[in-house]
Amino acid sequence: MAKAVLDASALLALLNQETGSEAVADTVSTGVALSAVSLSEVIAKLAESGMPEAVIREVLDPLGIEVVAFGLDMAYETGLLRPGTKAQGLSLGDRACLALAQRLGLSAVTADRAWAVLDLGVTVRVIR
Repeated sequence: MAKAVLDASALLALLNQETGSEAVADTVSTGVALSAVSLSEVIAKLAESGMPEAVIREVLDPLGIEVVAFGLDMAYETGLLRPGTKAQGLSLGDRACLALAQRLGLSAVTADRAWAVLDLGVTVRVIR
């Protein structure tokens, strides 16, 4: 069972061993969820860096992250967050993460400091 929801930036920090990766590793070890939209963002970044699909799967699959599908209800919940997040420049993936955290009643873990000022009824944990 997930204890938090990861943003793509947090997962990328872990994979790239960036500042804050230790906090993400600790969080992943307790169980995390990730929107399929955020997973797609991570895969895209890894592919852009030249990583083949087989290696991407080898890196991501052992993490045991619960990937949550992005369906009609999540589309509405994510879209409705746009007015409250537009000033911070949040992407679709960012909002999908926050919508999932809202839905599951969990905190959202991110490397994006702009999230710290959000007032959406979601606890945001910024890793750096």
